[in-house]
Amino acid sequence: MGKVYIVGTCDTKGAELNYAKQVVLSAGADAVLVDVGTVGEGAGADIQAREVAEFHPEGTAAVLGQTDRGTAVSAMAKALTAFLKSRNDIGAVLGLGGTGNTALVTEAMRALPIGVPKLMVSTVASGNVAPYVGPNDLTMMYSVVDVAGLNAISRRVIGNAGNAAAGMARNTIPASRDDRPGIGMTMFGVTTSCVTQIREMLGKTHEIYVFHATGVGGQSMEKLVDSGLLQGVIDVTTTEVPDLLIGGVFPATEDRFGAIIRTGLPYIGSVGAVDMVNFGAHETVPAPFRDRKLHVHNAQVTLMRTTPKENRRIGAFIVERLNRMQGSVRFLLPLQGVSAIDAAGQPFHDPEADEALFSAIRAGWRDAPNRRLVEIDAHINSAEFAAALVASFHEIHA
Repeated sequence: MGKVYIVGTCDTKGAELNYAKQVVLSAGADAVLVDVGTVGEGAGADIQAREVAEFHPEGTAAVLGQTDRGTAVSAMAKALTAFLKSRNDIGAVLGLGGTGNTALVTEAMRALPIGVPKLMVSTVASGNVAPYVGPNDLTMMYSVVDVAGLNAISRRVIGNAGNAAAGMARNTIPASRDDRPGIGMTMFGVTTSCVTQIREMLGKTHEIYVFHATGVGGQSMEKLVDSGLLQGVIDVTTTEVPDLLIGGVFPATEDRFGAIIRTGLPYIGSVGAVDMVNFGAHETVPAPFRDRKLHVHNAQVTLMRTTPKENRRIGAFIVERLNRMQGSVRFLLPLQGVSAIDAAGQPFHDPEADEALFSAIRAGWRDAPNRRLVEIDAHINSAEFAAALVASFHEIHA
């Protein structure tokens, strides 16, 4: 059974943090109180702020020697991240605080693997929590009253959080003997047919996790890669890259493909749905793009066709990252179209734009024993292309 790491600023939240610790101990779990205050020493901490600050890559002074609070908090977040990642006895992490401590603690929580319990009691948990949670299994609990002293309300809220963290630490979920190798796949509506065919071919032998490529979908898949919870990836749909580069509403982050680069996980990829940039309802399309080729996908989603110039940029972005992958890589180009609406006779059919994408990837590709660029004279949703993806998967997972 791992320990519950309770994290907060002991100089200002000492009573609340120590109360949480006592609740955890009473629930039968071990507890470690970690101080991340950047001003003064907090009473009652098992791990002092200075000990955490030592984990900053530039040393303690980078954290505790700052006069600007924002700079100090950001530095402490980096130090806490390294501190928690160095622990091998974490059963759960419980944070308490307001805006500053929420940003600090959740940054470190997000660096932990999927499956490690993470619970943040916060004054901002009733608002937009996406920046704090990201693609992680991080739970936010609204504090109701400020974390500013113990009272009848805060005791109950913090007590519930302490019991929850203790319960998660004491009752870990073991791997099942029935668990099959996990494969991550990215999908969009316009690549559903391809993904469905692959699922039918691999579903009996593998656990298939499909991620909707809406920005956070790709991040979630890569978070599972970083967490060691996937044995392979078939990244059919890289449409989040155009949104990142051109300004759509479903963007990847600059770290797209980063988990594959870091881990060396075997990778199968393609260019599904990179013929489009996603916007909201038609009236929300930015003014500079309103004269472009647009397609109303539904009342809330409007698609914009990418141009040859944009596709060259997209291809360059993708191939630069493929060249940095050290594991086995197969990247497949569907020469007859990259989405359901890019096929012949469909509204986004544009062979010139597609060829610009393919040419950019060919031009930037660096040959290596572990990497192979495969061109298939078929549409991405064809049976031939799905079969080629599966054949490439078996090749590198033999």
